[in-house]
Amino acid sequence: MDLEARVGEILSASLAVQQRVLERQTREIAAIAEAVATTLQAGGTILLCGNGGSAADAQHLAAEFVVRLHPSFDRRSLPAIALAPDAPLLTAAANDLGFERVFERLVEALGHPGDLLVGLSTSGRSENVVRALAAARAAGLRTVGLLGGDGGRALAHCELALLIESDDPGRVQEAHIVAGHAVVECAEALLVEAGMLRR
Repeated sequence: MDLEARVGEILSASLAVQQRVLERQTREIAAIAEAVATTLQAGGTILLCGNGGSAADAQHLAAEFVVRLHPSFDRRSLPAIALAPDAPLLTAAANDLGFERVFERLVEALGHPGDLLVGLSTSGRSENVVRALAAARAAGLRTVGLLGGDGGRALAHCELALLIESDDPGRVQEAHIVAGHAVVECAEALLVEAGMLRR
């Protein structure tokens, strides 16, 4: 196998997906950034959830809000939390309620009207993410989906969504994290403009 050629194919496929996002979906990313900034200005919290690599992306983006994205921008912390339960909570919820209710239960416990839930799913069919988004909407939270494929059942529960046109989970996750970084940077810029953050 020509590994160098294979690496080139993988990187080219990733760039092609991101190029489509650049050409077709900057408006969606900007709208999500505006919703995030509005939520934070009003005193709300950004909640994020996903499974597997998307769980890691949820934690990654929460860290960018709480800590900062760029070392040169020494700003105050912004309230965000990844719904990544510890082992006792995860196993108790999965055992007693079913794994599909893990994030829903955390939204019920931690979410408040005016908060914003970001559900990450490369297919839009992750039942626990679908249920979390539905519970969030019912409880008065705003809902955002970072999704892939056709958006699955999750799409119907999202006020705003970025739908990556790919069925390859790796390519979808790569596009999600790039878009997520753009959301953080744009939300920061809006908060600076509004006087909530200072450079």
